[in-house]
Amino acid sequence: MNSSKKFLIAGLFLLVAGLLFGITGTLQYCIPGFLKAGLSFEKIRPLHVSSVLFWIILSAVGSVINYLQEHSGREIRFPVLVKIQFWIFVLTIPVILCSYLFGYFGGREYWEFHPVLAIPIVTGWLLFLIHFFSTLKSLKQQPVYVWMWCTGIVFFLFTFLESYLWLIPYFRNNIITDMTLQWKSYGSMVGSWNMLIYGCSIYLMDKISGHQQYSFSKTAFLLYFLGLFNLMFNWGHHIYSLPTHSYIKYISYAVSMTELLILGRIIYNWKATLSTAKKHIHYLSYRFLLAADVWVFLMLAQAILISVPAINLYTHGTHITVAHTMGATIGINTMLLFSFVYDIFGTKKGTIHSKKLFDYGYMMANISLFIFCLSLIIAGILRSKWQMNPDQPAFSTMMQQLSPFYILFCVSGITLAAGFFLILYHLIRNTGNNAKNQLF
Repeated sequence: MNSSKKFLIAGLFLLVAGLLFGITGTLQYCIPGFLKAGLSFEKIRPLHVSSVLFWIILSAVGSVINYLQEHSGREIRFPVLVKIQFWIFVLTIPVILCSYLFGYFGGREYWEFHPVLAIPIVTGWLLFLIHFFSTLKSLKQQPVYVWMWCTGIVFFLFTFLESYLWLIPYFRNNIITDMTLQWKSYGSMVGSWNMLIYGCSIYLMDKISGHQQYSFSKTAFLLYFLGLFNLMFNWGHHIYSLPTHSYIKYISYAVSMTELLILGRIIYNWKATLSTAKKHIHYLSYRFLLAADVWVFLMLAQAILISVPAINLYTHGTHITVAHTMGATIGINTMLLFSFVYDIFGTKKGTIHSKKLFDYGYMMANISLFIFCLSLIIAGILRSKWQMNPDQPAFSTMMQQLSPFYILFCVSGITLAAGFFLILYHLIRNTGNNAKNQLF
């Protein structure tokens, strides 16, 4: 099995882990004291977050490696570096998850593991950078997705290192500087892996359509430059409440989530030009691209609202922010990643096993995600009203008011995970024997 597929398989294992940890976390919201003695929420949360983030990162890396070889028509120049990178990640990530289980922390939001464990992550990413650019060779007359991959790889390394500046006393001892850098690095880091994923999505659309109309179009390059500008500045809506420079907030407000609008337009225009035959050949990947298009629209609408400073004052730090994060992570990133997985592992000649099984999982995941996000938004609105109420009732009273939405959040979270498990079962049944033979 080639190394790119190994990254995808490792990513899928992490997705399963993330879903299981997520189910446990939702149950802890609804059942006080559930697993508190051995697996309390302060452990479950980083276990869930890190598992899902590494699913996104490993799957994006695997997709880029695979599509780079297809695009260039040649093998990775230094395959040994790919293998070393893979084993660095595969050995480091379980150590990170085990450190959470045993209560060893020391990091910050997203990267709550001990900073020492960031060293192999940086090392692995440096190897990725080396073998990617060695294989690419030249940036002349390259389509937009290549520029996106290059930008995502370089900026992820930069922002990941930037997220650890808090280890230096000069930054850590100034609370405003510390918080600004923290959210700046995290916001830009999300933009970095979005570059990798959006680049792969444009490549896949070219592959399905059979031409490069979109990857060389002005709209696609507008997406790239807006995404780059967004990557550098849209994080500012996280720090509206901090007494920092006003121009940062104004720029952030102006550019916030604008690349989603362009991406949605590209997917919408692209799907309108596809023939029935092309849709059938790439049926499964096409379905996930359609789902991502819908979630781009929904998340864009929410992003515009929560980027308005007057609204952000009420929503920031509530379940509304969580709803946006979950909607973008699952509805956009995960749907796009599944389209890549099905393209790389999936059917090639229109032979689809257990189509009903796939349809059930697909519909269950998308409908459940909508209910999941809606319950979080309603809970966030009620929570923000409580926070801003001058005659604030007791915290327990507010939590009791939110309990029906927590139950809905829990049930929809479980059915969301069940939908993805059905999709994974379909994927294994459809391609598992071939993948197993290649792997073993």
